[in-house]
Amino acid sequence: MLKISAVIKSSINSFKGSTMSYSISRVPWQVASPLLKDIREKVFICERRIPRKVEFDLDDSNAFHILVCDDSSKQPIATGRISPIGEISRIAVLMEFRKDCIDKMIIQGLFEIAKELSLKEIFIASSLDKIQDFKKYNFYPIGSVFMEAGIAKQRMACAIKDASESANNAKYYLNH
Repeated sequence: MLKISAVIKSSINSFKGSTMSYSISRVPWQVASPLLKDIREKVFICERRIPRKVEFDLDDSNAFHILVCDDSSKQPIATGRISPIGEISRIAVLMEFRKDCIDKMIIQGLFEIAKELSLKEIFIASSLDKIQDFKKYNFYPIGSVFMEAGIAKQRMACAIKDASESANNAKYYLNH
């Protein structure tokens, strides 16, 4: 396994009452792709049945990636990415860790990257059934509905300032 230097350490109180500790790192695709691919294959290809050729695209090499590892097992458990223009995608959390709010840790890390890039807005491709959920967190639809991997989607945008303020309440995991 790759040695990953943690940029953030966080303890989360799980719903079972125990405290879990995770390391969150920004990792380059060129170095961490085997770990990132493993998580995304389990979540998107196996669980969600997204075709491999759609899941792994040319955007991976240019995007900024977040990797979350469980401190006790040292195993990779979640990932997400943001493009240089602010498109957030591929937020994936392994099933057994979804109760621990890992998605919020990923999104906060991606928002930090957006701020470092001096982006004013971030974007996300929402499935049509989740549009109202994203509207609650200050996202608004832009452009037309489009199809990706057989799923109708709507591109949505939000000012990074507004997104950061509502990040703790939103659910982002499994966002392809």
